[in-house]
Amino acid sequence: MDDVYDLGVAFSRQIVSVAATLDHCHVPGRTEHATLAADEVELGTGPHNEPGYLKISPVPSPEDLIKQALKLCLDESDPQRGFVKFAPGDETALLVSNFGGMSNLEMGALVDELLEQLGRDWGMEPARVYAGQIETSLNAPAFSISVVNLTAAARGCPYSVDDIKSFLDARTSTHWESMAGAQARAGPGKRRAQFVVGGQTEGEDHKRPVDDARDLKVDPVTLERMLRSACEALVAAEPDLTRWDTIMGDGDCGETIKTGATLLLSAIDTKQLAASGSVVAVLRELEDIVESRMGGTLGGIMGIFFVSLTNALERNIELAKTQGAAFLWAKALSSALESLGRYTPAKLGDRTIMDTLISFAEGMRAGSFDDGVAAAARGAEATKKMTPRFGRATYVATGDKDLPPDPGAWGAMVALNGLKAGM
Repeated sequence: MDDVYDLGVAFSRQIVSVAATLDHCHVPGRTEHATLAADEVELGTGPHNEPGYLKISPVPSPEDLIKQALKLCLDESDPQRGFVKFAPGDETALLVSNFGGMSNLEMGALVDELLEQLGRDWGMEPARVYAGQIETSLNAPAFSISVVNLTAAARGCPYSVDDIKSFLDARTSTHWESMAGAQARAGPGKRRAQFVVGGQTEGEDHKRPVDDARDLKVDPVTLERMLRSACEALVAAEPDLTRWDTIMGDGDCGETIKTGATLLLSAIDTKQLAASGSVVAVLRELEDIVESRMGGTLGGIMGIFFVSLTNALERNIELAKTQGAAFLWAKALSSALESLGRYTPAKLGDRTIMDTLISFAEGMRAGSFDDGVAAAARGAEATKKMTPRFGRATYVATGDKDLPPDPGAWGAMVALNGLKAGM
């Protein structure tokens, strides 16, 4: 396992990529999306609809576009972008990904031009070339170019260049196999079985039972009112969160948060989630929602947070009797953020959801729930003046002082205000 890990790290450090697009993708059901003018092409666009590094107008010839893209990837005299070094004789791999809206004819011409310029201008003849829908962006008329230094990757792991090439050539039952020109082995009859996990059938709920001795109980009517208030506030905030994330990110934060809120409202209605007044039951439902159904980076971060928060709450439940529920929450929040800190280096001032969560925890430690919510509001508001240090926003920040707030931080603040309003 250590060898495989070292291979992954070594390989990831030897990839340089850039994308180019004539337009952004159109998300089904969404009327607004980032667009380009008819005489523009964008370099550096992200597969999640992130704004690019540079807009070029008028649209350059295909040859000139490829020349500029390769220069961004391979020009080691550029101190900002020469991250991967290529020496004469290094073996390389070329990956060309269709973002979804390019024809086979265009892809063939693109690969041909790339190989010609790599050989003529950069002295590279890739040992492996993979072209196709490797990572798509729905229907975007765009492509990405990735060049991998296989020789350098081999120096950073226990495997040789030939080993790594054999790994690239390995036949699999995933979509990657089509990149190697083979047919996927999983036929239509096997597809459904691939999604069966542990024999669980649809509708079954295998969550472990809540231990009453380690649970925090509150008035069921108040609990349901708080949860509904928070979820409804998040649903109402979705248009703003989506708009802000379209400017600084990939545009899905609002819909991701709305999905989580809608699913929690459904659980309240169909599972009578709040009827017992069990806080642990609610937190476990949130764990399931954010980990398996929300998706995105935010879902991963909040999944870790809610798992850690639940464990800390159960572990320290006696504090509710000896020092009060507010003290228990402050302790559990601190423990959850400490656990989350092992997975993200983001701190106060980095313009992420952590600005709200950390501020909330500090406010709780200093006083009460009201103090925590007020501190969370100040933390979210402060993101308007911060320079992004993590996430997609770091690629497109302009340095302007008048920025929208971080959508994740603002969404967390909206949820906390909603909880308070429902009390």
